[in-house]
Amino acid sequence: MSFQSPLWLLALLIVPALVAGYLLRERRRASDAVRFANPALLPNVVDHQPGIRRHLPVAVLLLAFSLLVVGVARPHASVKVPREEATVILALDVSNSMGSSDVKPTRLAAAQAAAEAFAAKVPKKFQVGVVTFASRATVALPPTTDRSLVHTALTSLRSSGGTALGDAVALSTQLVQRQRTVDGTVPPAAVLLISDGKQDGGRTTAAAAAAKAKAAHIPVYTVVVGTPDGQFQKKLTGGYTVTVKVPVDPTDLQALAQATGGQFYSATSDTRVSAVYKRLGSRLGHRTINREMTDVVGGIAAVLLLVGGGMSAFWFRRVIP
Repeated sequence: MSFQSPLWLLALLIVPALVAGYLLRERRRASDAVRFANPALLPNVVDHQPGIRRHLPVAVLLLAFSLLVVGVARPHASVKVPREEATVILALDVSNSMGSSDVKPTRLAAAQAAAEAFAAKVPKKFQVGVVTFASRATVALPPTTDRSLVHTALTSLRSSGGTALGDAVALSTQLVQRQRTVDGTVPPAAVLLISDGKQDGGRTTAAAAAAKAKAAHIPVYTVVVGTPDGQFQKKLTGGYTVTVKVPVDPTDLQALAQATGGQFYSATSDTRVSAVYKRLGSRLGHRTINREMTDVVGGIAAVLLLVGGGMSAFWFRRVIP
């Protein structure tokens, strides 16, 4: 928390003085009672002592005064608010290994379902684009607010080729930088990249693409989908097929997320992939702003003033005990 007028906080030094004055008054009250009355007869006059209740209203009122001083100092705090505009690029691996059925029904199908669920939860004003990558990266759908187009793009994917991670991140970064808000600035953005392995092909290395994304302030959130037991059937010429083992390798995905300020997630089932995208949707749906909290602090102080005065009036029939 910061303060726009911090010098007003010096008024808080009054609070210890008020506490000292109150304690001194209580001590004098007790000594006067002993001087002018017989303590042995006091139980016959007073049913019971108020105990801690005597001091509670004063404590509440002093707290209210302190908050009023803090309010005058105009405090500011970082708070989360819903985003109005943002761009999200869904980058999906469509390489041959994504046809593995170690994640049911296949790695690619699980990724498609999760991406659709995520796109459905993204605020309607957000632009959502789709990039696919195998041996090279292509734009399946430029950023748009039309969720039906996102659905069509995601459901038409087929697996083939290698894994050009770097090309996918570089292309996603370019798509984001082409977007502009009404005031001409690039909106906040993130890339959500889901894959099952490391860089395999492409013209741009994962490290070079990460550097470009970081320079553009675009975090890349990566999800690895699959298990160490993944495999798929590859067709050869002559009608033969061969089983190819495709264990997951998250090394490059972890490095991408770390280098760009994103996060890496591991998902081994379609259910877990959906949960990952749900968490990411919550992250992207809000932004942190610096907000003046004077109204909040002042409102709490007003409530405490009413509570303190009410306690004193109810227990002692006067506003100040």
